Amino acid sequence: MQSPASDYLIAPLAGDRRLTRTVAGTDHTGAAIETAVVEERPLTIYLNRQEIVTAMTIGDYPEYLALGFLRNQGMLGDDETVTGVDYDEELETVVVRTASETTYEEKLQKKTRTSGCAVGTVFGDMMEGLEAVTLPPAPVRTSWLYALAAKINTTPSLYLEAGAIHGTVLCQGDRPLVYMEDVGRHNAVDKIAGWMFREGVSPDDKLLYTTGRLTSEMVIKTALMGIPVLASRSGFTAWGVEIARQVGLTCIGRMRGKRFVCLAGEERLIRDMDPEAVPEEDRKSRRKSAE
Repeated sequence: MQSPASDYLIAPLAGDRRLTRTVAGTDHTGAAIETAVVEERPLTIYLNRQEIVTAMTIGDYPEYLALGFLRNQGMLGDDETVTGVDYDEELETVVVRTASETTYEEKLQKKTRTSGCAVGTVFGDMMEGLEAVTLPPAPVRTSWLYALAAKINTTPSLYLEAGAIHGTVLCQGDRPLVYMEDVGRHNAVDKIAGWMFREGVSPDDKLLYTTGRLTSEMVIKTALMGIPVLASRSGFTAWGVEIARQVGLTCIGRMRGKRFVCLAGEERLIRDMDPEAVPEEDRKSRRKSAE
């Protein structure tokens, strides 16, 4: 029988012993148990000779995380040529090298903390970058949303294995393509951005699905990546909705079973499936596995 993860270009690394650790404890009855918990380790990102940030991450796909972080923070532009991405596992560092010097010093001075977890850092000129964003008016079929939610929520993942982690999935139509997980939802998004950059993938017909909240930074990152649709199991912030409407991003949240809420881009929704034909979500599919 075909694995639920076999259709992905990159699937979650469920079962990878490098990413979880078994820890002994007790349950609510006092009984002794052993359970899997997610590993968390530092990764320091350099741009040429400059140290940029140290992120707490699960440690998979460090090159994609570094490239995506620098792209999403506006520190690695379209006109810059990446000559190398070097990861040193022992030193826990990634060095991204470019053909010419970049303007990272100016951007570092604009650093601001945000509401995100792990690498929740946004730079002051990210909002300025939105002025040049024109997202394609991509249609979204509700049948795609239902199919994606059913597939993603039942895919073997670190979330189902150990919990305490966020997932982000790059999708095309009703097909999930790349599924990244990390302790911070921004890390997971950055890994997607790094993969798209390295592989030269067009964002025009893509949808980004996340388990995290639809905050202003999540909306900004999605828009700057050029992806026209953002969907989530979680809710919205008011500023996130305002920015989504400003840039023409279709923003859909609270996706649970047959239910969802669209607060931006309603005119691009094609309601081609009767919600009553959609089965209620099996709550077990989103619980951490007890095994």
